Amino acid sequence: MTLLVPFDGSALAEAALTRAVEFGEVFEQSVVVIAVVPQGNTTYARERGWIEADESFDTETIVSRLREQVTALAPDATFRYERVPRAARAGSIAREIRRTARRSEASIVFIGSDNAGRLVTALSSVGGNVAADQGYDVLIVRDTE
Repeated sequence: MTLLVPFDGSALAEAALTRAVEFGEVFEQSVVVIAVVPQGNTTYARERGWIEADESFDTETIVSRLREQVTALAPDATFRYERVPRAARAGSIAREIRRTARRSEASIVFIGSDNAGRLVTALSSVGGNVAADQGYDVLIVRDTE
């Protein structure tokens, strides 16, 4: 069994990764990190701080930066990434995360989100879509501290 962390580089994703590492140490479980990258979607990449305003979209650069960020926080974690089409919606991204959870036999998915799991969830919430799967437990991290 593993602990899975969807990772987009945000402060909440970093907090979720830190919590997963802590749980992993206590429960002696490995941590797998999944980043989902919509191909060629420069706007999406800039909104998440993956690339600067003057940079063009480059998957390898984005993945390298995310991997470095993960390695700095969790050197022993396994980093994976998946590509989705440019116009991928939250449901497509969540589907890749759920697929990775099944493949890695995740016992817990750690989601860094300020809105996942609320009674009313935005239709575009990746975290909400991942949290809805009953194949694993979900720990929602809403605070970066």
